[in-house]
Amino acid sequence: MAVTFYDLSSSSGLKKLDEYLLPRSYITGYQASKDDLTVYAALPTAPSAEYVNVSRWFKHIDALLRISGVSGEGSGVTVEGSFVAEPVATPPAVDTNAAAAEDDDDDDVDLFGEETEEEKKAAEERAAAAKASGKKKESGKSSVLLDVKPWDDETDMKKLEEAVRSVSMEGLLWGASKLVPVGYGIKKLQIMLTIVDDLVSVDSLIEERLTVEPINEYVQSCDIAAFNKI
Repeated sequence: MAVTFYDLSSSSGLKKLDEYLLPRSYITGYQASKDDLTVYAALPTAPSAEYVNVSRWFKHIDALLRISGVSGEGSGVTVEGSFVAEPVATPPAVDTNAAAAEDDDDDDVDLFGEETEEEKKAAEERAAAAKASGKKKESGKSSVLLDVKPWDDETDMKKLEEAVRSVSMEGLLWGASKLVPVGYGIKKLQIMLTIVDDLVSVDSLIEERLTVEPINEYVQSCDIAAFNKI
C-alpha cells in the first residue's frame, strides 16, 4: 500500500515522518528499498537530533548507500510539496563477463602479426582486473533482523543493546533498533544488521559472540526474525 508524506522541508512534515518511523526501521517492509531512497532524496539536509526517529533512519540509509547500496523494490511512496533532490540510486552492477569477453576479443585481434611485450602485459593486466572484479561481485550482502531476548523484566535493556553493538567484526554493520513488548513486562530488542556473506555467518555470530560471556549476562537468546539478500 502506497504511503504519502508532505513537505519534508518543514518542521510539521518532519514531525509526521518522525511519528511514522517510531515503530519502523524502514519506510516500508523489513529491508531498505526504493521507498527509503525516495524519502531520503526528498530531505534537503540531514535531519536534526530533535527528530530522533528520522535522524536514526537517515543515518542508517546513508550508511547503506556508502557500503552496499539499496536493491529492495518497496511498496510505493509519494513525497509532495517537498524539496526535490537529484535521485539517489545504487550504481548499476558491472557485467564483468561481458567486459572480460570484450577484453578477450580485443586480445584476439592481431592486425600486425605477433603481440609486442607491451601488448601482452596490457592483456594480462586487463585479465587480472576482470578476474578481481568478478570475485568482488560474487561477495554478496544480506540484511538481517534479529530478535534479542533478555533474561527477565529486570534486565537493563540499554546495557543489553550496548553489549550487542559492542560486537565488531569485518563485514558487520549494526543498524536501527527498537524495543518490542513480549508480555509480563518483558521487552525484546529488535535490531537490524547488514553483513557481507563471505565474511560473516549469522549462526556463528549468535552462537560464538552474542550468547557467550560477557554478553550473556544480559542476553538469554537470539533469533533470526528476517533474512534478505541485498
